[in-house]
Amino acid sequence: MRTDLAVIGAGPAGLATSLAAAARGVRVALIDAAPAAGGQIHRQPPAGAGVRRPGDRAWRRLRDGLASSSVRMLTDHQVWCVERTPDGFTVHALCGAEREDPAEVHATAVLLATGGHETVLPFPGWTLPGVVTAGGAQAMLKGSLVVPGRTAVVAGTGPLLLSVATGFAGAGVRVIALVESADPKRLVRYGGPLAVKLPEGAGHAARLLRHRVPFLARHTIVRAHGADRLTGVTVAALDPHGRVRAGTERHLHCDTLAVGHGMLPHTDLAEGLGCRLDGLTVAVDAEQRTDVPGVWAAGETTGIGGASLALAEGHIAGRSIAARLRGTAPDPREWAPAAGVRARMRRFAAALDAVHAPPARWADRVTDDTVVCRCEEVHAGAVRAAVAELGAGDLRTVKLLTRAGMGWCQGRMCAPAVAGVAGCELTPSRRPFACPVPLGVLARRHRDPAGPHSPESAPAGPAATESRCPGRDPAGGGHSAADSAGVPPGPGPAERDPACSRRTEEGPS
Repeated sequence: MRTDLAVIGAGPAGLATSLAAAARGVRVALIDAAPAAGGQIHRQPPAGAGVRRPGDRAWRRLRDGLASSSVRMLTDHQVWCVERTPDGFTVHALCGAEREDPAEVHATAVLLATGGHETVLPFPGWTLPGVVTAGGAQAMLKGSLVVPGRTAVVAGTGPLLLSVATGFAGAGVRVIALVESADPKRLVRYGGPLAVKLPEGAGHAARLLRHRVPFLARHTIVRAHGADRLTGVTVAALDPHGRVRAGTERHLHCDTLAVGHGMLPHTDLAEGLGCRLDGLTVAVDAEQRTDVPGVWAAGETTGIGGASLALAEGHIAGRSIAARLRGTAPDPREWAPAAGVRARMRRFAAALDAVHAPPARWADRVTDDTVVCRCEEVHAGAVRAAVAELGAGDLRTVKLLTRAGMGWCQGRMCAPAVAGVAGCELTPSRRPFACPVPLGVLARRHRDPAGPHSPESAPAGPAATESRCPGRDPAGGGHSAADSAGVPPGPGPAERDPACSRRTEEGPS
């Protein structure tokens, strides 16, 4: 299909951009890998469940606005690449029951609202069944209406832990403890910028008190215990330098551990387009424009800051895009209120990062036999040996020497852990594709254009791109570009099936 604007990501930023642009006459295609719009924060149960979470007023406005707008919603479309063309951009996506059917959207402009992914720092026992990421636990609660166990510990650092702990408690799970590594005294130091979210934080605190959830500040998970699955965890207090205080260890019995250490932006599509990065985030100007003409970015991809910041950036981007596509200079007065919200929420996000930084000495507690890269089953000892014995001085060299980051996730999940254990700087990793791609899809794009299987002969238009395609777990099926992009031949240490088409992995989902 052809459109004026392709918005990739249907979370708050993508929805706000789509509605603002469509209201000004822009033809918009909103593309998302999920079965419905909303992103992680507004994830809804399946339609067949007959249940609808009430959500907040902001979500209801977005939902109702999308229903009454001209925005064309393409759900269950996993975007793997955005290609620059002479007349704009081509967005390449995968859909179908096996995510092997190609779809293309041709657009004059692109908005990247690809969100972020969790950071989970390893510790002994973190790959046991029963250990899940905080975001994974939240997705189960919101999207599947299930809980991963009956007794839970929620641990790590960051505001997401509050939401997960209160969600667990409200769903009937006994929350043994909320273990936060940050020092509450730092909240006072950054009280000014953080005050904007004080009512929300107070609400979570009240619910924790109502459910009698113990709160252990300046504590961390030392080890998870169990044979075939999680049976408990050891927690301990931290000193001001991030070291475990001797004699403070205690054992907590639980069958579920939800753990998280903040988030990192998804920047694969932006990097593929050549957008400039500011550290680990996509750099944008006051209009949310990247340095690549025709490409805007909003939401977590420009810096983790929450739904309010994403909405403000989306409103600004949508108005900017509409003006630029008309060939006129946008009037900043149109988005002055949103710009004010953006400034406040960016200050809030910076303060939150300072308060909830992971403990400085966390890598010291990772034993040599602890897995740090689950896809390739690389242990911390191998990473340390690559540095101490083979002279690895950066993340890429560690990857080449140990295979850490060469698996299914291509380092998206394990890079922070590998960098921390190796003592290397965490740097962006240019990946050719944003997700694994079947080799057949790539081969089809390079066949003779006159042939019967050429892209020109493939189905096009709304019939091919607008239908909802059943999603599946990305760990399934088919040879993928991840298996051929920089990965040496052979099955590697990870277990594969006889067709070499599926990689199994354990640990947090």
